[in-house]
Amino acid sequence: MPNRRALIAGLVVGLTAVAAPFGAFAQEKLPVVASFSILGDFVRQIGGERVSVTTLVGPDGDAHVYSPTPGDAKAMAGAKLVVVNGLHFEGWLPRLVKSSGTKATLFEATKGITPLEADDDHDDKGKGGPAHAHGHDDPHAWQNIANAKLYVANIRDALSAADPAGKANYEANAAAYLAELNTLEGEVKAAVARIPADRRKAITTHDAFGYFVKAYGIAFIAPQGVSTEAEASARDVARIIRQVKGQKIPAVFLENVTNPRLVEQIARESGAKVGGRLYSDALSDASGPAGTYIRMMKHNISEIEKALTAGPA
Repeated sequence: MPNRRALIAGLVVGLTAVAAPFGAFAQEKLPVVASFSILGDFVRQIGGERVSVTTLVGPDGDAHVYSPTPGDAKAMAGAKLVVVNGLHFEGWLPRLVKSSGTKATLFEATKGITPLEADDDHDDKGKGGPAHAHGHDDPHAWQNIANAKLYVANIRDALSAADPAGKANYEANAAAYLAELNTLEGEVKAAVARIPADRRKAITTHDAFGYFVKAYGIAFIAPQGVSTEAEASARDVARIIRQVKGQKIPAVFLENVTNPRLVEQIARESGAKVGGRLYSDALSDASGPAGTYIRMMKHNISEIEKALTAGPA
């Protein structure tokens, strides 16, 4: 008969073997903070179950004018990785980093992206608007899907560096997501091709679509600059109204992060129709039409195509 010590040893070994898989499943998730909702979605798509993501500026939030909360400082303090856009997009971030005392790695997701120069001139090339608050770089690089792919690759590498054990997971998730972005890019280009060339122009509230303009060839004219902090003057608005009438611009679009009154005034005084709501700097909530980056881009191009192909201006 086996002695008591041998029986106990065998029991311990057996329990350890059974418990090991449960310990693996209980692995602590990597705490990541993303500065705004679009970046938060990218991190979730790539990080999957290995990450816990806190987004500072949430759905329909305006990162241009955001004021951090004590809860944000707490989240920053507990993070291992903080993913930000950069290009002067999060003007409030340095103060938050300092107040939180975070030791997290601060990572700019726009690394390697060639920024467009923000256009302060009042022209009709799709980027007109008054002076802005961002320096000289346009921060809205995600509006070009080719740039979104660079965001994804950058975030994949940042997650892998912060959590080397998860590298294979992050690479697999990123590869699958990049394939979805390739499909999305083709859909956007096909939709633009269906819009008559002389109707590929519209008005938006603020100048968030410069990268979209350059990539896909639809001209957006905005009475504000690249920041919603900029105030459109009466002169700017009058100029836009003359432009809409003179160039027969088919539609003006609302944005989810801006006050609709400006666009409604332009539509009322110019005769252009109000198109759908576009999502520029933030996603909708999960139940809305733009709960993820891919859904946002699909929604935007659908609204643009519908408004610009529907009848005379």
